[in-house]
Amino acid sequence: MTERLAQPADWLLEVNNLSCGYGEGSVVKDVSFALSHGDIGCLLGPSGCGKSTILRALAGFLPINTGEIRLQSNSISLPGRTLAPEKRRIGMVFQDYALFPHLTIAENVGFGLRHENRAEKRQKVMELLQLVHLQDLAEHYPHELSGGQQQRVALARALAPEPTLILLDEPFSNLDADLRRRLSLDVREILKTLGISAILVTHDQQEAFAMCDQVAVLKDGGIQQWDVPYNLYHEPANRFVASFVGQGGFIPGKALGPDTIESELGVIHGNRAYRWEPGTLVDVLIRPDDIVYDAESDLKPRVVEKTFAGTSTLYRFRCSEDTEFEALFRSHLDFYLGEHVPVRVEADHLIAFERI
Repeated sequence: MTERLAQPADWLLEVNNLSCGYGEGSVVKDVSFALSHGDIGCLLGPSGCGKSTILRALAGFLPINTGEIRLQSNSISLPGRTLAPEKRRIGMVFQDYALFPHLTIAENVGFGLRHENRAEKRQKVMELLQLVHLQDLAEHYPHELSGGQQQRVALARALAPEPTLILLDEPFSNLDADLRRRLSLDVREILKTLGISAILVTHDQQEAFAMCDQVAVLKDGGIQQWDVPYNLYHEPANRFVASFVGQGGFIPGKALGPDTIESELGVIHGNRAYRWEPGTLVDVLIRPDDIVYDAESDLKPRVVEKTFAGTSTLYRFRCSEDTEFEALFRSHLDFYLGEHVPVRVEADHLIAFERI
């Protein structure tokens, strides 16, 4: 069954032609995207690309120069008019947790609940603490909790006022890699259980792909591609997205036809038709999972680098000065530096760009 595309009526958040920044200049320029109800979106990119600036504009901390931000079809930011942060029904989870050290965990979670009576407030706080698996630590103080536990408290506090949207500003960056992975999946499950939409800011691709439904890849204040993770990896919109997302590198090639390229790795057939004239010089993206071991292959590049990672080993191969590529093999296939290994290309998704 074909998946139904989101329509404007499904959109919770709409960002239209947004430009904003600090002082007179614009860090973010002409950014547009839309997030559906219940989806988790991500602003992904290198440091300084503008992702935190966009988040500040969404939260209402930063006025915008041009464009519009709409939440549930209501305009919350226009040039010269910014709805106050506390009136937006947007929750925020910060990188440094921002918990009140003198309040208990329960008091921290219930801090934003101003209109409930004492019994209702306590019940809601305990329900949220149970949701984040911290109900037994309600009377503890933040310094008595681990970093991961503090981050879950920060999430529960942001969820307490029942926001329409949650903003997550690099929330796992202070945690070790394994805890980051587990906590990002936990947070996704919690948000999906409650049906709450979110925007995550991160520079970690694995985190973005594991947690989010839609991802925006940013560069120099502009969105290069807003898409599902699968398409960002297999159908990148341009050379920057292809280079930034996932592992891999470019090798030189020459177009033989719209879906066929000749290279030092042999003739590569792809799944798409490019509008190149035969003979056009191109660069072909080769990812580690495009290379397979084949004992019968005549292509035998030399191992110049290897990185053991337990269940797999990442190899760097060299055919010539102009042609190097990486391959990821299960660790039982153990080759030594300098060895010539028979391989072949199995690039079901052909990604190539005309050589500049």
